[in-house]
Amino acid sequence: MIGTSSNHFQIVERSLSGERAVDEQTFASLTVLSERLERLKKIDEIFDTVGFSPAVEELARRKSAVAVG
Repeated sequence: MIGTSSNHFQIVERSLSGERAVDEQTFASLTVLSERLERLKKIDEIFDTVGFSPAVEELARRKSAVAVG
């Protein structure tokens, strides 16, 4: 499980840094990480203020723009 979590993080990180293309795998990893963060927030309110960086938020908006456009 830890290896898989780390892999999703690495995919998003490398996409943001330009080391790899932003593609469907990037967006799939972003979705997995978003779902995991939401589960943490439901488990304990201590996680309510945890969020993604502005760069990751922008990446998520790009996904939405691609899906709509």
